[in-house]
Amino acid sequence: MRESAVHAVRRGLLYAVTATASVTAAAVTPPSVSSAASAEEGTRIPFGERYRAVQHGGIVRAANSAVTCRTTGTFTPVTPADAAACDAARDSDTASNDRYDMFYADLDKDPNTYNSTRGELRVPADAKVSYARLYWGGNLRVGEQKPPKDNGRVLIAEPGGAYKEVLSDTLIGHRTAGGADAYQASADITPLVRSAGAGMYTVAQINVAMGRTAAGAWGGWTMVVAYERPGDPLRHLAVWDGFEALDEGHRELRVGFGGLPTPARATGSLGMVAYDGDPAIRGDSVTVGTGRGNARSITDRSNPADDVLNSSIADTGSNLIKRQPAYRNTLGYDSDVFDLREALVPGGDTMNVSIRTGRDSIWLGALFLAVDARR
Repeated sequence: MRESAVHAVRRGLLYAVTATASVTAAAVTPPSVSSAASAEEGTRIPFGERYRAVQHGGIVRAANSAVTCRTTGTFTPVTPADAAACDAARDSDTASNDRYDMFYADLDKDPNTYNSTRGELRVPADAKVSYARLYWGGNLRVGEQKPPKDNGRVLIAEPGGAYKEVLSDTLIGHRTAGGADAYQASADITPLVRSAGAGMYTVAQINVAMGRTAAGAWGGWTMVVAYERPGDPLRHLAVWDGFEALDEGHRELRVGFGGLPTPARATGSLGMVAYDGDPAIRGDSVTVGTGRGNARSITDRSNPADDVLNSSIADTGSNLIKRQPAYRNTLGYDSDVFDLREALVPGGDTMNVSIRTGRDSIWLGALFLAVDARR
């Protein structure tokens, strides 16, 4: 086992800072502030508003998973058949993480990191970053048990930059249930993203476990970025987060985004971060209601209507998002953006999102929204 995140920093330390509030945009005060020495945790964090704005602009995100199935191993033998099965699983619509020996994705060739992945952030060249938040998390108990002391630490490198340590600036969700020891942490990284702009970001040292159990190994990261650009439509932008488990005792989460009038011909998108969604376990759905007519199911070619939480990183149905590695099946991590066009009923005045599961167990971490305020 290599060094923990706190020892892997060579240059730079990034402390999370709160975005400046204004009349049209605001970062919401976190429920509890963590420190490097002692990060506070809660077993359940109800979803609440993290950021909101009405401005000309939009929301973009970068994401990747931190673990995948194993094709090679020095200490754990991997047969050619196992390696071939893993390669097939990474491009499969049905493979789930409990079937495989899982290991870290680590592409930075740095001996001081045991996982590292990259994802592209597509901020328009003439846009100004209003707010940026990094979410990370996963399962701490699989074939090994990872200590929770590093849940609130992660490394990030901007395009062309060196690693910097990011510390969680809010209450960390951490709950043991169903054979998993799950957590999610997050931090405001607006100054870094505002300075660095678009490009490939690397995130490393996410505290996740490797191995194989019935619960499976899973974990990953998502960077959510709101931006302002004068030439874009006027939009409602919102980021909500929490830490909620959907399982046998609690099959539905409803989040109300409050007043949000829907003009005619409105367009919009909804993003979601979730953990341990397994493909081919039917019964997961996402519906959106606007206060006018029936709530409508949202789906696309990457996320079937009855299997939305299916280990995918997709943008309005496309898996062609630049990231390294870029496995189609993330084996337990979802970071998806859905087109809301069909759900935005003209004349609606609210926005309500319901996430439901049937047989699958899901951990929900964040929702982010961009909807036209005027056309």
